Amino acid sequence: MAATDGPSGKLRVAAIGDLHVMEDSVTPYREMFAEIANAADVLVLCGDLTNFGKTSEAEILAEDIRACSIPVLGVLGNHDYECGQPEQVCSILQEAGMTVLDEQAVEIEGVGFAGVKGFLGGFGRGELAPFGEPIVKAFVDEVLSEARKLENQLRTLRTERSVAVLHYSPIIGTIEGEPPEIFQYLGSQRLCEPIDRFDHVQAVVHGHAHHGTYEGRTPMGKPVYNVAQFVLRPLFGKAYTVLEI
Repeated sequence: MAATDGPSGKLRVAAIGDLHVMEDSVTPYREMFAEIANAADVLVLCGDLTNFGKTSEAEILAEDIRACSIPVLGVLGNHDYECGQPEQVCSILQEAGMTVLDEQAVEIEGVGFAGVKGFLGGFGRGELAPFGEPIVKAFVDEVLSEARKLENQLRTLRTERSVAVLHYSPIIGTIEGEPPEIFQYLGSQRLCEPIDRFDHVQAVVHGHAHHGTYEGRTPMGKPVYNVAQFVLRPLFGKAYTVLEI
């Protein structure tokens, strides 16, 4: 799968993460969404849609979503929680027509989409274990809860092809390029376990790691794409990629 127009029978999925819409933004993605609508069948947004999780920021993005002529779906990111009102941010985006994935998977033209924000926690020997203080156990339980939600969604899908949508990374491969000292803050391998459990998962998209690597693979060989716009722009000269599913 690559950034290209797909042949008949393939669903063209445009993906972008880390939009970081600010209060002083003026139709920041209107023109890009129109371009995407001509190049893809579905638009997927991989979190950090706002810069500080303000409702005013969400309302600005909502206007651009309303102007998009193809289905828009995605997940929230950590920035969308900053002001403590992710429910209001979610509601604004949903009212604009965006499907916010978190508890329930959706199907579009024979392709399933399951998604959660995810959480941090680390990889391999750097993975945080649920041991010791209650606050550490609660921290680990948060990512376990996100992984369970993703697994439950994937289990409900009856499609032969599906896409997992995240903000945090499920593998270390797509965060390489970031300082190793912060790897544990960029994702968790626990998110990878449900992805590799289901054969119908054809691709995974996430954001969050602004200086990471575009493409990697799960232990079972599933392709994972870091679609943070800061990763995509240097590679493709544009802030989004289009995958054929």
